[in-house]
Amino acid sequence: MVIPVTSFQQNCSLIWNPATMKGAVVDPGGDVPHILQAIKEQGVTVEKIVLTHGHIDHVGGAADLAEALKVPVEGPHEADRMLIERVKDQAVQFGLADVKPVEPDLWLVEGDKMEMAGRSFEVYHCPGHAPGHVVFFDRELRLAISGDVLFAGSVGRTDLPGGDHDQLIASIKEKLLPLGDDVSFLPGHGPASTFGHERQTNPFLK
Repeated sequence: MVIPVTSFQQNCSLIWNPATMKGAVVDPGGDVPHILQAIKEQGVTVEKIVLTHGHIDHVGGAADLAEALKVPVEGPHEADRMLIERVKDQAVQFGLADVKPVEPDLWLVEGDKMEMAGRSFEVYHCPGHAPGHVVFFDRELRLAISGDVLFAGSVGRTDLPGGDHDQLIASIKEKLLPLGDDVSFLPGHGPASTFGHERQTNPFLK
């Protein structure tokens, strides 16, 4: 379930196992009361909060949500520590409400297996949009949660601190696309797509 949050309409995701109703929240960028209401309406027991990277529209609500739910925060890669520590400065920069920085309980690295909603997700470190950006991949479901690395018809911006366009394109072409054309992905903004469709039509990947 996608819960658009903040003025950036960021795709905060509520993911759960229908058999157990246990799940996780991915990238709670803000609007915490809205996220809590969705959790209540769906009847999900949230076990953890998961972060793809340290930009404010993805982590802005993580500290408050973790405190409200009494759950740990996992991710992103520690290369994003500086971004997360500067989240108050990010709030000022983008004209957003004051936020609390979050201290992840677990930093993730390439090759980790991360449990979420009773499923195992492989962790891929995909820098370029942010130095510590990670992507989560469920090999059995052929599903990736890509954050702001790849979008339908576009790619993540690289003009923010720590951004590197060549590195971003390399992350997509060397780590994501080889997972298979049939892989569906949910990006940090906008609609879902497949790696195959983006490989064939995305102008940034030509």
